Amino acid sequence: MQSTKNLVFAIVVSIIIMFLWQYFYVSPRLEQVKKQQELALKNAGERKKSEENIAKNEEILSREDALSTGGRLKIEAPSINGSISLKGARFDDLTLTKYKIAPTKDSPNVVLLAPVNTQDLYFAEFGWVASDNATSVPDANSIWSSDTKILSPSSPATLSWDSKQGLKFFITITVDENYMFKITNKVENYGDNAASLLPYGILSRTVDTSQKSYAILHEGALGAFNSALSEITWDTLKKEKKKELTGGNGWFGFTDKYWLTSIIPDKDSNIESHFTYFSRGKQDRFQADYIGQKLTVEPGAQITASNHLFAGAKEFDLLDKYSKSLTIPLFDRAVDFGKLYFITKPLFILLTIFHKLVSNFGIAILLLTVAVKLVMFPLANKSYISMNNLKILQPRVEEIHKKNTDKVAANKAIMELYRAEKVNPMSGCLPMIIQIPVFFALYKVFFVTIEMRHAPFFGWIKDLSVPDPTTIFNLFGLIAWNPPTLLHVGAWPIIMAGTMFVQQQLNPAPSDPVQAKIMKFLPLIFLFMFASFPAGLVIYWAWNNTLSILQQKFLIGKVGSGKSK
Repeated sequence: MQSTKNLVFAIVVSIIIMFLWQYFYVSPRLEQVKKQQELALKNAGERKKSEENIAKNEEILSREDALSTGGRLKIEAPSINGSISLKGARFDDLTLTKYKIAPTKDSPNVVLLAPVNTQDLYFAEFGWVASDNATSVPDANSIWSSDTKILSPSSPATLSWDSKQGLKFFITITVDENYMFKITNKVENYGDNAASLLPYGILSRTVDTSQKSYAILHEGALGAFNSALSEITWDTLKKEKKKELTGGNGWFGFTDKYWLTSIIPDKDSNIESHFTYFSRGKQDRFQADYIGQKLTVEPGAQITASNHLFAGAKEFDLLDKYSKSLTIPLFDRAVDFGKLYFITKPLFILLTIFHKLVSNFGIAILLLTVAVKLVMFPLANKSYISMNNLKILQPRVEEIHKKNTDKVAANKAIMELYRAEKVNPMSGCLPMIIQIPVFFALYKVFFVTIEMRHAPFFGWIKDLSVPDPTTIFNLFGLIAWNPPTLLHVGAWPIIMAGTMFVQQQLNPAPSDPVQAKIMKFLPLIFLFMFASFPAGLVIYWAWNNTLSILQQKFLIGKVGSGKSK
């Protein structure tokens, strides 16, 4: 039968695509994520050791040694702590107090910013550029004075530096309860001559670009001006060396999977921002900067330039709040919801609403599944009824094939039969087709949102954003052996495959024996495929199957074996 051949072909192609995707993408990425976490833990434990020099004339220090040299303004806030270097007035020491490298109590906190003379430098800097060579302005070696020792949400700080040539520079810094700094640069002219200055802001960091990038996630340079979002990968910057973004009322910076640093210039200013690549020995270094419009400070007068600096976790609600309260267009798009943004964002918002009710993302996933199922309930009902009607008509379809050796004539007769019986052969596939974008949108949610990072369920699931850590091939941990990635088949994928098997038993077996054999292998195929998916997604699919089983049982009891209207 032509339909059987088409089904066999479709399933074989799907299996090939799924296994190629798992082998060439999923498995290498899982190994990479594991190595990255191991490396981060190793680096955290070895911070007291000095690093070898990686560039000429540059002494690379351990983080502790770098932070112990020169004066510092301490930062104390609920979500972050660290310090600002008084040499150069650099934001170069920031630790995220709510996030750890690994989901264990003794794991170190995530470090975001680091001094320039450390191996993994990452800092922000704000100041002024003189329009002529005669005007003295503070630079990276200037030593600033601070009016306080601690910067906190309740205690702003003001740094000052005197040029001794008639200009005095001030930097007033405030920080909120989360990750947003406000930086106000002011220049007072107590001299006899006017001076023309241009405000600037810089983000600079090193990146290990030898690691493969995520296919479904943007990491690299990011910015939004004039309500247009721009994403530039590390590889693109390495290739083109420099990119520019211009406009007003915008922001720009660097984004990682979960973290973001961004400069938000004054919304009334029209600026030109630059993303630049240059090597640092064996490392790749990237810089994001802007220079604002020229301002002239007359004798006895002053000028100011304001910026905001975001340095922290990409918490969606928080980014959305900043976007509205500080008028930062598209700031919430720093969370990479992708092309299915119109589906992914509502699903994520609904998931977080459920989480606020139950305080567990695993249970929130179960509630989200019920909500999705309720929306699709009428469509699923029609689908199950249609599948039942198609099964009833199957003997008549086979009879048509026997009477017509001409395939075109046979297909025409079958379509006439479906039309006469008011049966749509495609209606049974419609719920599955609709589920596909929902499935990928949820995959995106589990993969990119920091809210899912290290979010536990119950039992052995300590992180819903990564695959089930158990595997049947070492009897779920009873045997002291760590199988390769391809053999990590955990308990939840097995539960999911079990629900698929039960669901198959509720459907009438295909009349074609080849088709029936192929269908029997589908739960096993999906078992190995889902083993590499985030545990939260597997739980969603297993629970979705369970609800489908209950729905089918209800309809089978209601419809029976007769043709349903």
